Formats: sequence, structure tokens, C-alpha cells
Amino acid sequence: MSELRERLAALDTCLISDALDSLGLAGAVAGVLPVWEGGRLAGRVVPMRTVPAEGRSAPRHLGTAALELAEPGDIVVVEQAEAGTVPVSATWGGLLALTASLREVGGIVVDGACRDVDEIRELRLPVSARAVVPFTARGRYIEDTVGEPIVFAGVPVNPGDWVAADASGVVFVPSARIGEVLDIAERLVAKERLMAEALRRGDAPSAVLGRNYEEMLDGE
Repeated sequence: MSELRERLAALDTCLISDALDSLGLAGAVAGVLPVWEGGRLAGRVVPMRTVPAEGRSAPRHLGTAALELAEPGDIVVVEQAEAGTVPVSATWGGLLALTASLREVGGIVVDGACRDVDEIRELRLPVSARAVVPFTARGRYIEDTVGEPIVFAGVPVNPGDWVAADASGVVFVPSARIGEVLDIAERLVAKERLMAEALRRGDAPSAVLGRNYEEMLDGE
């Protein structure tokens, strides 16, 4: 698993998205971005889902069960149901971030909001979210499921799937297809490296970025 994580971490989300495209797989998500510059992440998914509390109380704070389930290097992925364009609360904050850091969790991805960004930055914990707000989840959101399938921005995500996130967005890769996706993405890296070398030595852009570029996913 560590080898797969290292290979995934070496790729950017754009090339992983291209590899998914070549296989006809959905998995790329736009608009969920690092909350501090440089917060890249890659690893296996521990999914959880939060829902509006609507007057219900919870036996524990959301996120704690996912952190106890996660192995070092895993990524906690949060579906914040009905979050809307401006979520009414965060579903990740400073104490949860501290716990994640102490347990060597690889990062957090939230289809919703987080808070305590200054603390998260100081911890150097990679966190990607759709929004940042100051509002607590207490009394607003509760945990619904942990370690069960979720839907993240329309993408089905299962326990043990793979996720990567950087400044371009987030990509999910089904566990059963990770080797195939990595192989294709790595071949695309090699192709783009050759094109970059050609541009640097002065080859015409129209030649370098011609038909071969437009069709570089064909046959992958």
C-alpha cells in the first residue's frame, strides 16, 4: 500500500483526472481546495457523512470515530450533506486537526467547510475543503455514518478507495482500478515531459501541441 500511496502522491490531480477520463471513470471534483498553500495529500479513504442536527444530539463529536478508524497515512473524506454554497457550519476544526496530526492521518477532504485554518496550517496537516467558516458544528451538524460508502460532489466513494488533492482540486480512484489509473497517469507524465522539453528547445507550439497532444489520451 505504501508504494501505491507514493506513486499517487507523485502525480498531480490533473493527470490523474486525465487518466480517469481515458478509462471513462468519474472521479474528479472541482472547487474543493487546500485551505493553506501547499496542503497536498494522497492516500486511502476513510469516509464519513455528516447531516444537519435538526435538534438531535450526538453521543460524540463528529469526526472522532473516523479518526479512530483511520490508519497512518489514511485520508478522512467527509460528505457534508445539504451544506449548500455557504455551509452553516464547519465539520472539521482545530482539535480534530490536532488529533489527526497526532495519529499520523494523511489529511482531510471535506465537501463542505472547515474552520481553525491558522491551527491547521501550524500543524501542517493537509486539509482541502469547499469553504472556510468560523461556525462550530455543535448543535448544527452531527455524524451520520462512518466507514460506509458516501457520495462526494456526485462521485460515489467507498472505504478503501484512493484520493488525491492539490491546488487544482480533488480526484477519487476506485480501489479496484488504482493500478490501472496510476500506470496511465505515469505514461502521461512521460509524454508531457517530452513535450515540455521540445517547447524549451524552441520547437513550434503548433507542432508540439498539435494532433498528438489532442489525441494523447487515445489508446490509454
